[in-house]
Amino acid sequence: MPRIRNLRWWVAGLLACASALSYLDRQSFPVAVTQIQKQIPLSNRQYSILQMLFLLAYSAMYAGGGKIADWLGTRLGYAMLILWWSVATILHGVVSTVFGLGIARFLLGFGEGGGFPCSAKAVSEWFPPEDRAFAFGIFNTGSSVGAVVAPPLIAFIILTLDWRWVFFIIGTLGVLWALAWWVFYDLPQKQKLITPDELAHIERSLAPTTESVLQPSRISWLSLFGYRQMWALVGAKFLTDAAWFFFIFWLPKYLGDVRHLNIKQIGYFAWIPYAAAGAGSFLGGWLSSFLVRRRFSINASRKICLGLSAALMPLSLLITKSPLGWTLVFFSFVFLGHQFWSTILQTMAADIFPSAVVGSVAGLMGALGSFGAMLFDLLVGSILTYTHSYSSVFLLAGFFHPLSFLIIVLTIRRIEPISRLKASTPLFESA
Repeated sequence: MPRIRNLRWWVAGLLACASALSYLDRQSFPVAVTQIQKQIPLSNRQYSILQMLFLLAYSAMYAGGGKIADWLGTRLGYAMLILWWSVATILHGVVSTVFGLGIARFLLGFGEGGGFPCSAKAVSEWFPPEDRAFAFGIFNTGSSVGAVVAPPLIAFIILTLDWRWVFFIIGTLGVLWALAWWVFYDLPQKQKLITPDELAHIERSLAPTTESVLQPSRISWLSLFGYRQMWALVGAKFLTDAAWFFFIFWLPKYLGDVRHLNIKQIGYFAWIPYAAAGAGSFLGGWLSSFLVRRRFSINASRKICLGLSAALMPLSLLITKSPLGWTLVFFSFVFLGHQFWSTILQTMAADIFPSAVVGSVAGLMGALGSFGAMLFDLLVGSILTYTHSYSSVFLLAGFFHPLSFLIIVLTIRRIEPISRLKASTPLFESA
């Protein structure tokens, strides 16, 4: 059987496709909402509640998805999850009430919550530390590709067919990807397509971070919170995901409600910030890996990138006060900044914790991040209901990342691997 050189980068590409489908699924409803409202009336408060249901399930399953990846393995766990969320996507096109939409959003969030922990687990299994940030950047770029494709594709489907066909078509694509994942993915040691040189390189590079580690079944979530590093990662995720989900869920609605764009115009303009987000994912991973190759420490390279990305986020304050063209520019900088940030923050879970528990760590980060996003989304709905103004919301969202950067710098004195985890450890132990 022929071998594939640099097979790990093909794995990164497959993960990027999964991320693209995930964001295409979750963005279908926000982009199509102006058309859905013509058949199923929705207020701002109801819209925020529907997104809250997605985030509630997403939060719960983000943690559960990490455990699934650790228990069942990345191959089976990821295949099961994407089949679930693809069926939930199709369900959106069947319902005709707000209650039905709520069920569909909840089920979608429940499936998608496990996606990123499974991707993080796969990266920790296939990529040495010097390649890891770039690999995270590649699969994180996939999410932005999905979000870029979503507005024009959804607008085209709606104008050609009907908004229900958006969910039928996109859900079917997910089912096809799950089949491709099941056929192609496996651990490096079991993968028949990997070259001996690449397998030796992966095993040699990962061995120091995986030896002498407890079995994942013996490591509880509570014991992970015995480390300062864990508190810093989940605290930063709690704040910054709140800003990110606000931007991606409310951008199309803001353009429709405040800037008065129709579905065709939203499809024409709304992809631009998501394209910038993709650039941020790619640049964040590339820059951090470039600094490491230039003999910067992991600690310095990660923190430099986090600081640069956090500095861009306060530009969100200018969005509501600018003409449409500049609004899209500032949205683009904010989207770029967050995905730059997100790539590095996700990489840090694999930098610090052993591969055996990376799925659980990434899952807990995402769960608490989504919970923060859920709370902020409800707050956004209330603010818009009573003030009819986005200004204060953009003000809040712009400072979550700088605050998170301070938390990381003050809490994680040095980003380095924890060589051994304990089943029970006192709170705030610094390994």
